[in-house]
Amino acid sequence: MTREQILTAIRAHLADELEIDPGSIGEGTRFREDLEADSLDLYTLVQELEDRYGVKISDEEAARILTVGEAVEFVLATGVPGTPESASTNSTSAHQPAGEH
Repeated sequence: MTREQILTAIRAHLADELEIDPGSIGEGTRFREDLEADSLDLYTLVQELEDRYGVKISDEEAARILTVGEAVEFVLATGVPGTPESASTNSTSAHQPAGEH
């Protein structure tokens, strides 16, 4: 997956979840301040990322992801198959299989 594909998927999820225009969501968009996302909104985004991309996001890691761009970077850094970044990036977090969907 490319960076743009991941960004598009995150935008679509947030637009649906928060009932907003996906065009208003950019990489610099902050979840809490700009989108007024609450803890439940952020939890569902984490679940979506885990299910869709097979990444595991700890509570500590999730707390450090403040913008849409940081979420995209996290997905890329944890080794999504088919991305150039996954071949050259060594993540410090454990990458585990996606499990059941």
